[in-house]
Amino acid sequence: MNKEVIISIRGSQSYADVENEVIELVTSGTLSHSDAGYSFSYMETELTGLDGTVTTFQVEKNRITLLRLGEVNSQMVFEEGRKHFSMYETPYGSMTVGVSARKVQSSLSDTGGNIELVYAVEIDHAIAGENIFQINVREAGKSLPQ
Repeated sequence: MNKEVIISIRGSQSYADVENEVIELVTSGTLSHSDAGYSFSYMETELTGLDGTVTTFQVEKNRITLLRLGEVNSQMVFEEGRKHFSMYETPYGSMTVGVSARKVQSSLSDTGGNIELVYAVEIDHAIAGENIFQINVREAGKSLPQ
């Protein structure tokens, strides 16, 4: 199964002594299903600052993996109660990123669904802030649920 979908992402980042930063993105992409679970992908644009990068979310039973390939290369693994480290590679250099997920929820099916991720990020072993991703995936041509 490979289905055209609309992906709506709302991300917020909070840092100590800094006002929350909220980013919202609506883009087209593809949803697929395999024995391991669901995945959806989309092309980043200049608006996100990641132009030339493909972002893929791989959704398994107890884990969600965010992969970026292109101008930026990274892999972030979200698993409740566990910390995962990976390299984040940009044209300007690389850094170690740690992700500690507090909440990982998914209701993806063949017709789409919702994902919520709440996690802390460490960059080179220093806490960089708390993040929340709320993602809705729906079949192209379908409206958002109320």
